[in-house]
Amino acid sequence: MSEDRVIALDLEPEDDLTDRQKAYFDKCVEKLGMVPNVLKAYAFNPVKLDAFTAMYNDLMLGESGLSKLEREMIAVVCSSVNHCFYCLTAHGQAVRQYSGDPALGEMMVMNYRVADLTDKQRAMLDFAWKLTEMPWAIDEPDRQALRDVGFSDRDIWDIASVAAFFNMTNRVATATDMRPNPEYHGQNRQS
Repeated sequence: MSEDRVIALDLEPEDDLTDRQKAYFDKCVEKLGMVPNVLKAYAFNPVKLDAFTAMYNDLMLGESGLSKLEREMIAVVCSSVNHCFYCLTAHGQAVRQYSGDPALGEMMVMNYRVADLTDKQRAMLDFAWKLTEMPWAIDEPDRQALRDVGFSDRDIWDIASVAAFFNMTNRVATATDMRPNPEYHGQNRQS
């Protein structure tokens, strides 16, 4: 795959993105210094791009009892189970950014169990791991373990929703050989 390709499929971006979508891409450049390749990949279909960004923004940036860091940690743990190169790179960088700890980002990517986490974070990530690896095995004791460390039922919904979203995106990214923006690799490496 050539370096300028975002995915291995021959899907060209639409020329007629809406003004709102173009403004969203401009906002990405302003805030991130780039348009994430996942957005470029979805740009072949403006309806799919809107659906993806709406769900992402709601889950990762919207109101929640989970911090942005915790949501990114879930994204990385699910992506670790799934070996998703794109999401491990992009969301590992986000963990480094939100935590201010470059080592934590690497630990989340490789093995969250070696990280110095709170009991609450560990329970959350254990749940996300199990939901990713063995979703059929989730039962009431798993939900109760989250309640026991202080998560509300709404928080449990959010944990499950973030994990489910990244399981879907991991599969799309892997199936299409989606490549992360090169900029992610060097960002937030110094504490």
